Amino acid sequence: MLAHRKLILASGSPRRKELLREAGIEFEVAPAAISEDRHPGEPPLDYALRLAREKAADVARRFPQDFVLGADTIVVVDGEVLGKPLDRQDAVRMLRLLSGRAHQVTTAVSLVAPGSGPDTRFRTTEVYFRAMEEKEIREYVAGGEPMDKAGAYAIQGGAAQWAMRLEGDYSNVVGLPLPLVTEMLRASGFLQS
Repeated sequence: MLAHRKLILASGSPRRKELLREAGIEFEVAPAAISEDRHPGEPPLDYALRLAREKAADVARRFPQDFVLGADTIVVVDGEVLGKPLDRQDAVRMLRLLSGRAHQVTTAVSLVAPGSGPDTRFRTTEVYFRAMEEKEIREYVAGGEPMDKAGAYAIQGGAAQWAMRLEGDYSNVVGLPLPLVTEMLRASGFLQS
């Protein structure tokens, strides 16, 4: 790593921090302060890419000499973006939508290197859930885990029992596609090959 330049994670997500730590990547945290509202008619992928870019740009303005990593994860089923649930009722609604079928998890990642424009990419993972009983859904929501997560679930938590199959990168579903991120950090010169 470049000794005088740091990697700043433009997110307070505990899952993203844990993934970077597990990968042995040193970083500091400075969450972005942007609106995460979706524009009317904005396609799901465009939405995720825009938020990742805006998060990275917001923090890069404060840390122009450092590398800044922004990310945004969305869950999509039937073209509907399932963000973080508004309340428990919304979490139950989302989980019912995901029950017994496939959905897509996309994480957009934007890396701003000092003196460079953003390098923004994404990964999508197909996730297949088994059919869930209403009682299971309500108990899971009552435990509180889904409330701050896109799609109202944590694949690395209680929702692991429902995931029958994944096609793609598991770390992407947790919140940060590590193979993609390390590839981007190497391309930027932050990590040495």
